[in-house]
Amino acid sequence: MPDIVIHAVTAAAYAVLAWHFWNTRWRARPGGGARAAGGLQPLERAAILLPLGLHGGLLYMALLAPSELRFGFAHALSSMLWLAVLFYWFESLFYNLDGMQPPALALAALAAPLPAIFPGRESGPLGASIEFRLHLVMAILAYSLFTIAMLHAVLMALVERRLHHSRSARGAASAFAADGAAMLAGPLGALPPLLTLERLLFRMIAVAFVLLTLTLATGIAFSETLFGRPLRFDHKTLFALLSWVTFALLLAGRYFYGWRGRTALRWTLTGFVMLLLAYVGSRFVLEVLLGRG
Repeated sequence: MPDIVIHAVTAAAYAVLAWHFWNTRWRARPGGGARAAGGLQPLERAAILLPLGLHGGLLYMALLAPSELRFGFAHALSSMLWLAVLFYWFESLFYNLDGMQPPALALAALAAPLPAIFPGRESGPLGASIEFRLHLVMAILAYSLFTIAMLHAVLMALVERRLHHSRSARGAASAFAADGAAMLAGPLGALPPLLTLERLLFRMIAVAFVLLTLTLATGIAFSETLFGRPLRFDHKTLFALLSWVTFALLLAGRYFYGWRGRTALRWTLTGFVMLLLAYVGSRFVLEVLLGRG
């Protein structure tokens, strides 16, 4: 079966599942509010594994199997969203994450076929080296966790904004401390409580920060082996370092000053945008806008 067909089937399966979870979790009931759901059902959990398996096989064939590695912005986005859905699948074993599936699966449906449309460039013989692939795996894992953190941050911002508009300041604070999103009507009412989302957010940011640190460390070691100097200081390195500093300050602010709410959300989104510009944004400009893939 041609790869383009597998890409299309994978995207379609993600899209069907995104519609299913929107219809069963986000879509309003006739009497108002989101439909009740008690976490992933066994059939739903099994169904998600189908596109995950297809998507993972495509990424393996593109990134790990060939001797000549091709990797561009499309592979980066596709890998990020595949791992994002995979992490959500595992997280749902321990938390009720109803309401998180529709946006994650919809984004995966958009990202899955991108490598077939934008194949990227060959990395040359360096792509076969263990050092390069180790650096690449660390970077993809870090990007993926930060992608999930960004989705959490956006949804938390929407919930908090709705709470502030629908209740008095005292009522909103009480809702945040009690059951947060569960008190909202409509799609946002299907989300887990805000305190649960917040705990997950900082847990993921902490793990992703460690992976980002390892990514920068392996990048420095790889650059020294390749170019004979510790680091090539270009726009990609600059944005990666700025992102690292942003998330370091966010974690320090959380630990020492208890940052939360809008302050934490702004820092999360700022750090993610910088990280996105570090590779995905620059490769998109080179491959698509400038045609220099």
